[in-house]
Amino acid sequence: MKIVIIGGTGLIGSKTVERLRKKGHEVIAASPNSGVNTITGEGLAEALAGAQVVLDLANSPSFEDKAVLEFFETSGRNLLAAEAKAGVKHHIALSIVGTERLPNSGYLRAKMAQEKLIKQSGIPYTIVRSTQFFEFLGGIAQSATVGDTVPLPSAYFQPIASDDVADVMADVALSAPINGMIEIAGPEPVRMSDLVARYLKATNDPRKVIADPHARYFGTELDDRSLVPGDNPRIGAKRFEDWFSQASLQRH
Repeated sequence: MKIVIIGGTGLIGSKTVERLRKKGHEVIAASPNSGVNTITGEGLAEALAGAQVVLDLANSPSFEDKAVLEFFETSGRNLLAAEAKAGVKHHIALSIVGTERLPNSGYLRAKMAQEKLIKQSGIPYTIVRSTQFFEFLGGIAQSATVGDTVPLPSAYFQPIASDDVADVMADVALSAPINGMIEIAGPEPVRMSDLVARYLKATNDPRKVIADPHARYFGTELDDRSLVPGDNPRIGAKRFEDWFSQASLQRH
């Protein structure tokens, strides 16, 4: 089966490409670097010719409100139009748990716009909403740092290892479209401020995390329901300690 992965060279994309190729499928890792650009449309028709399944794992290069909305709307429209012409049978997109609950976040409003385009496209689809990745804990700390302190929301979230996300994406790619949503999450809910503090301690980072219920995350305040999944999510296998020990081995 021919499967095209938009954003196929990114964190989740590269791992998903590897899994599907190991199963014997023809997988195109599409990105601007490989001559496939969903914003300009360059290379899309050629990449999608004969493809049965498309996974959209691309992310916006800018998180500024207007830029991110333009990215997901333009990219989504171009990609879905090219898929309709190519006769693609299953469109899969990676989105974020809690997207509809946080309209004050420009980034999450853009993800909602992307989801809406998919639902209206007429192409059979599956949207996989994931919680945050363990791999982003350093980035979360960095974006919130003020001097030597890191003010962060004390709300719960339920992060997941990127390997577990890629396992699900590969599985969904080989399954029938559900014309609906799947939620995926890590094994345990934990307060964002607590887990980032554990991460910084484990990496010998001297910054001090300050738990603040009013600290903003992607431009919005959180409560304990904002970023945790609903009923019956698929749960990843790796806990933070498992992921961190493996990631430490890879860093050395």
